[in-house]
Amino acid sequence: MSSTDAPVFACVGSIIIDDIVRPDGTTIMEVLGGGGVHAAAGVTVWGERPALIACQGAGIPESALKRLRASFDLRGLSVSEQPQARAWQIFEWDGLRRELWRVKDIRPFLRDPKPSDVPPILGQAQAASVLRDADEARLWRTFFPQAVLLWEPEQQYMIAENRADFIATLPLVDIVSPNLLEAQTLYEMVDPDGLVRCMLADGAQIVALRMGEHGSLLGQQGREALVVVPPVPVPHVIDLTGAGNTYCGGFMVGWHRTNDLRMAGFYGAVSASFALESVGVLAEVTQATICQRDERLAWLLAQS
Repeated sequence: MSSTDAPVFACVGSIIIDDIVRPDGTTIMEVLGGGGVHAAAGVTVWGERPALIACQGAGIPESALKRLRASFDLRGLSVSEQPQARAWQIFEWDGLRRELWRVKDIRPFLRDPKPSDVPPILGQAQAASVLRDADEARLWRTFFPQAVLLWEPEQQYMIAENRADFIATLPLVDIVSPNLLEAQTLYEMVDPDGLVRCMLADGAQIVALRMGEHGSLLGQQGREALVVVPPVPVPHVIDLTGAGNTYCGGFMVGWHRTNDLRMAGFYGAVSASFALESVGVLAEVTQATICQRDERLAWLLAQS
């Protein structure tokens, strides 16, 4: 891809370096993570090279840079003088994860770059995912005027006090994809079907509600029936971190290619399955990955 080519896909989010502490006390250090990176990796499962729009800090490990350069278009990176965002990810036996930041200032990594800092050619992407709050989602909608825009609301934004702001933003995006706990907290209700229908009634065009081990529940304006997408079974679940972000990247590709709600969910589920098998961001896509990808998609098709 030349410097004058527009990417097909773009992912706005964060780059985080994780230091993982497992329940037995063993550690895995300098693991590449961050919601933007996970989403972009979900895109690569389908043979694409997405633009990653995120902030890179000082002292980022060379291994992480090598991985980023190998898989993503990095024209959308901004470089901060702040130390690279880094966090302890402490896992308990019951799956609970605690995140402890190891740097004083994480703001640049959660908010930068701004649309004005990014080469305008990236704004010609045909589809984009944005992991930000509502204010930022509205800004990126302007930057990506023609793109299918998938909004993955930030976890800390999804509280009941922000419900009106959330609802006001729904008509401006094409797809909204919270996870189940976030949607329950925002709407103060439990039922997944009710949550999807509430978001549709509030102006969402497409809802992809991520429900972890229970798969995802999808709804679309003008379509009465909701679509249930099961999770793809994998031999060994290694790390849950980033699977939801990775799902969003895959869903975006599936919707862009097929314009079919169920198929988009299948693409998302397949991408997420590879994240579950990886520590941190899923590995670079190989021919073996492609074969497994196609087998997993065929399994989902056989279930429908």
